[in-house]
Amino acid sequence: MSENRMPEEKRILRGLSKEEVEERFIEGFVNKTDISTEKSAKEIVKSNVFTYFNFIFLVITILLCVVGSFRNLTFLPIIIGNTLIGIIQELRAKKVLDKMSLLNAPHAIVIRDGEQKKILSEQLVKDDVILLTAGTQICADAVVLEGTIQVNESLLTGEADEIEKTPGSRLMSGSFVVSGECYARLEKVGKHSYISRLTAEAKAMGNEEQSEMIRSINQLVKWIGIVIIPIGIILFWQGYIVNGETFQKSIVSMVAAIIGMIPEGLYLLTTIALALGTMRLAKRHVLLHDMKSIEALARVDVLCVDKTGTITEAGMEVAKIVPAKDAENTFLQSLLRDYASAVPDNNATMEAIRDYLERKGKDKDIDKDKDADIDRNGNIDETPETQNFVTARRKALEVMPFTSATKYSGVVFEDGKYLLGAPEFVMGNAFEEIADEIREYTKKGYRVLLLAKYPGSDIKGTLTEKPEPLGYVILSNPIRENAKKTFGYFKTQGVAVKVISGDNPETVSEVARCAGIEQAEKYVDAGTLDTDEKIYDAADRYTVFGRVTPKQKQKLVHALQDAGHTVAMTGDGVNDILAMKDADCSVAMASGSEAAAQAAQVVLLDSDFAHMPDVVSEGRQVVNNVQRSASLFLVKNIFSLLMAIFAVVSTITYPLEPAQISLISMFTIGAPGFLLALEPNRNRIEGRFLRKVLLKAFPAGLTDVLIVGSLVVCGEVFSIPASDVATASTMLLCVVGFMILIKISHPMNKFKYGILIFNIAGLLFCGICLNQLFAMSQMSKISILLMIVFAFAAESLFRYLTIGVEGIAKFISSRAHRGAPQK
Repeated sequence: MSENRMPEEKRILRGLSKEEVEERFIEGFVNKTDISTEKSAKEIVKSNVFTYFNFIFLVITILLCVVGSFRNLTFLPIIIGNTLIGIIQELRAKKVLDKMSLLNAPHAIVIRDGEQKKILSEQLVKDDVILLTAGTQICADAVVLEGTIQVNESLLTGEADEIEKTPGSRLMSGSFVVSGECYARLEKVGKHSYISRLTAEAKAMGNEEQSEMIRSINQLVKWIGIVIIPIGIILFWQGYIVNGETFQKSIVSMVAAIIGMIPEGLYLLTTIALALGTMRLAKRHVLLHDMKSIEALARVDVLCVDKTGTITEAGMEVAKIVPAKDAENTFLQSLLRDYASAVPDNNATMEAIRDYLERKGKDKDIDKDKDADIDRNGNIDETPETQNFVTARRKALEVMPFTSATKYSGVVFEDGKYLLGAPEFVMGNAFEEIADEIREYTKKGYRVLLLAKYPGSDIKGTLTEKPEPLGYVILSNPIRENAKKTFGYFKTQGVAVKVISGDNPETVSEVARCAGIEQAEKYVDAGTLDTDEKIYDAADRYTVFGRVTPKQKQKLVHALQDAGHTVAMTGDGVNDILAMKDADCSVAMASGSEAAAQAAQVVLLDSDFAHMPDVVSEGRQVVNNVQRSASLFLVKNIFSLLMAIFAVVSTITYPLEPAQISLISMFTIGAPGFLLALEPNRNRIEGRFLRKVLLKAFPAGLTDVLIVGSLVVCGEVFSIPASDVATASTMLLCVVGFMILIKISHPMNKFKYGILIFNIAGLLFCGICLNQLFAMSQMSKISILLMIVFAFAAESLFRYLTIGVEGIAKFISSRAHRGAPQK
């Protein structure tokens, strides 16, 4: 192709032509891939239709049709309805997320036909020339053509070191630019790129569940799926061979037991709750890259935040520029102007300095024919001597961009070497000599940068010589208006806030105090935390961490997690990515680094930190309500499993029919469970999901078994017809079902009373008007009497079993707590 013969310098200026781009589109060399960790519409339908339990239901349906027991197919409409609802809700959630993901899709600056254009990364083609700047995630495998950048490849290799890339260096997609600026040519795009191959491998291996709730439900479903087959076979064998029941009766009894053990609505409830939560957050401009992250946020008890862009507004302003105390008469404004022009950094700090210098240049006409000095108050000195002094533009011989590791940048001019950055890092061991000069600003919450002249030979290596302070750039960063209210919410919810910043710890502490963060006065300079032991100790003792490197941020997150905390990390820059990647949940501001937004699980599209309480509250509503409703589902499963075992041991036929199980499920489990999942619930989540669910469900399940088992025995003793026993058992199970419903609904309100009354009315209607459909027969007087007696007994039994189980759980918990090693 003609473009291959073009000199590299020309390629940077021109890039590909429109015709060359179209040619590559036709050939398929486009930076778009079908590989995605999100489910497609087809996969959503398949995952809801072709499930293990749906297969069991299909087999059960065939068996019931074979024996002609069509009345017991009442579960089919519920199963079909569950499947359709699951598909519709997931597709709706996917549609909303796809629209929002498009708004947050990665972009790239490409050079085509000699012009710079900002386009979606997936619209790039092979051989495109792109401009890479700090904060950009590299979207395809490329080679550097011109310029120098520092790249972090930790998301791919696990190594956190920043690697310098010069012309000819290879760039791996998925890594991100820490500092510098360069032009690069794309070599491998789309499915051929490095990150796409990794994604394909990850998808082939399957997604590891991050959500404890989903993991617990999956584990529960897996064991139930294993158990029902052998139990079903044994029940059929016993009924048909041992007890001499008819083939139809044996099949119907076996099916009733199996249906009772299948939690058909639990997984659907969880899916719908997550989907609705995701859509509600979308309306608040919050994008979830992973629906399961909503639970992680709900369980968070430590929130790590950066200062800039989270506590404060994203933008910065230069308040003033002040000469150093013992500095010679140096033209700071002129020097800073040339410095800012030379460095390629485009972060908020450098943009603020450039804006300030541009305004000053216009106000005082500095850039036209003169430069001015600055006095101790930051004002321009316009004495005749100063006005007559003209300084030529300095030419940069060497540039070192700012990095989070060094905390400063550097430029070599013909008249010397200069550094600009955090005073502690620029001065090193000599920092105490200037500490008093900047303290008056840091105490007020200002951020201070030092401009110094370096007498050494190399600015890129370790600074071996003592820099000469020239002046200070005093930066202000206004606190967000809603910061106090937001952090006040987390305080009331028992969520500790840790401020982790690269700025001066005293400055960060003052800003945190003004934002209403509790114990903001407890701060530490991370430069003193030179061992892992010190970091782990400081993580618990301090609230504010200043001068933190990206690697230290990551270690602080690890320390908090090892102490048993669930940690959320918020940030907006490339220096936050390592910590965000390892946190239990990561939250990014869309206005910050694109690489951070792509690495995070949650993105605040309008970059408003005030949405964080909404996100946490939504997660708590989902998890609390699913946890509460799951107890209802497990009552039926526990009863059916234990009753099946009782039937096998006592060689009796399972007493209920599938239609009766469907009636119980509909009005004591399914309908109330889904309605309760809609109720606002902001309570803090504590304890393990499965343990809490089982503790609530087990007393009711055991009560059901004891009451129904006793009724069956009485039926044998008093020769009560099996149909009467089945009907009475159904009513007793409903009574206990409403008992557990009332318990988990506490405290009651109008909405919950409405749910209870609605389901009782529905049960009575179906039991009386549709009695034939649900196998509810007329009962004899003795059956009614026994049912009433056992109903009263059930209330007392359920109450005492609940007290006993809760007491045992508290005892075990306290013993475990006392036996745990003290941190």
